[in-house]
Amino acid sequence: MRVGWVKMWGMTTETEILRSVLDQWKSAVDAHEPERVGALFTEDAIFQGLHPYSVGPAGVATYYAAQPLGMSPAYEIRETRRLADDTVLGYLSVDFSFVDRPTLNLSLCVIVRRTADDWRIAHYQVSKLS
Repeated sequence: MRVGWVKMWGMTTETEILRSVLDQWKSAVDAHEPERVGALFTEDAIFQGLHPYSVGPAGVATYYAAQPLGMSPAYEIRETRRLADDTVLGYLSVDFSFVDRPTLNLSLCVIVRRTADDWRIAHYQVSKLS
């Protein structure tokens, strides 16, 4: 895992920023709480799961509401980039495990943006490369 640069004056690393958001995402997905998942996204977030894309938290919540109970993501951050002071990109591998079918191995690119409240996901796109 590559850890990005640390800005002076106490700003956290890109990896810490991503983990702060993605750990909340994982917790909400594990608990099958789609509204809580959606709340982690910006109002204009572009969300591309394995179905047609949507924009904003409501579309994200609808997507996760349709996922099976027991679905659980395990992620590993592969690359990070600081795009601006308030914007971080992350490239991850994510294994989605299920109770009744094989694990799905995906690649995920996220862009998180600092909002007035906290860091939120502004872009989410998964790819199945194999």
